[in-house]
Amino acid sequence: MKTLKTLRLAGISLLLAVALAACDQAPGPAESAGKKIDQTADAAGRKLAVVADKAGEKLNERGEKLGVALDDAEITAKIKAAIFAEPGLKTLQINVDTVNGVVTLTGSADSLPDSDRAKALAGAVAGVKEVRNLLVLK
Repeated sequence: MKTLKTLRLAGISLLLAVALAACDQAPGPAESAGKKIDQTADAAGRKLAVVADKAGEKLNERGEKLGVALDDAEITAKIKAAIFAEPGLKTLQINVDTVNGVVTLTGSADSLPDSDRAKALAGAVAGVKEVRNLLVLK
């Protein structure tokens, strides 16, 4: 967003500088040259605005992707903390992976109740859309 504003400001500054330079010219051939400069500056300003808009869109897209990645990392961390805090569950045996809010539990559990408890803990974390329990019983 800041890049977009900076590019627009630069375009406006360029237009103003060209317009002021054209005003200082004497009538005649210089006047027509000033008009050509104005036209060129206008075209450049429009192109600059298009480029700035595209750059802003790309930055927004990347920001959204980054937001999803941060959300997934946060979900994973919360689930790992919940499993770690749960007595009887062996944290080192359970792997947690989150992609777009879908959590996959892999590794092993000592019993079916432990596996179910890990799944329930994962499902209780905000932002989790689905839990895929792929834990293998020992």
